[in-house]
Amino acid sequence: MKPTTLVTELATVYRGPVAAIELLVIAWLARGHALVEDIPGVGKTTLARAFAAATGGTFRRLQCTPDLMPSDVTGVSIWDEHERRFRFHPGPVFTEVLLADELNRTPPRTQAALLEALSENQVTIEGEAKALPSRFFCIATQNPHDQVGTYPLPDSQRDRFLVCSSLGYPATEAEFDLYRHDGAARALDRLRPVAEPARLDALRASCAVVRLDERVRHYLLAIVRATRGARRVVQGASPRAGLGLQRAAQAKALLAGRDFVIPEDIQALAIPCLAHRLAVRPGVAPATVIETVIEGLPVPR
Repeated sequence: MKPTTLVTELATVYRGPVAAIELLVIAWLARGHALVEDIPGVGKTTLARAFAAATGGTFRRLQCTPDLMPSDVTGVSIWDEHERRFRFHPGPVFTEVLLADELNRTPPRTQAALLEALSENQVTIEGEAKALPSRFFCIATQNPHDQVGTYPLPDSQRDRFLVCSSLGYPATEAEFDLYRHDGAARALDRLRPVAEPARLDALRASCAVVRLDERVRHYLLAIVRATRGARRVVQGASPRAGLGLQRAAQAKALLAGRDFVIPEDIQALAIPCLAHRLAVRPGVAPATVIETVIEGLPVPR
């Protein structure tokens, strides 16, 4: 199976930019998670549901609200009077595709309930570590920061997401087609898995063996290290951010049908993988910082 098959299938439901679909597939192939910042109504939920259907994964939606508690995310043990013992009731995090909708509308304490899940694929409840499904994939959304009732995600939370992006509006023809079909519900109902679970797991495993020439790896390292000394940057990209960019570049190469990474893969993913991890001074756009860094570095050939 080719990863482009998954992109093509998702495009039959989600009518927005194909680049948004590809970035989501890249995050999944690289065993990361995706953070989407955009206004309501542009298809975030539709895309997440379509992704679950196309990969044959179980899907849960976590609607984040100000009164959401950590146990509402991870689960809770409840006394069973009949069995005379506590029984664990799993939370929505125990799924293969989790949509954490409007994550920044819930307080930091509840946001933190996802930290362990995103980084270690497990949650610890009452001192016991409970493993999540091996294909656990989180798509979190957040509203623009100037909206009322939002809590900015802390740096540690943002750092757990491999990519961060926005979907944007669909092209005119695609939006017209969406109106003509009265939304995407019927297309979503027709969506079927593109392959068996074993083949999807093999596809993700093949991502890790995509080759990086040492010159290309040094180029990636140079970009990451340059963010730390850039002007008006308080905190640059961490080694974890660099590893994430490397894995994402391997996934992008696989998506393009190559078994090796080229510098253009790294350039294309530097902003989605690094910008949300930078701490910059007020009035500075992290994406602009990364663009400047890339312009100032020689490209290996």
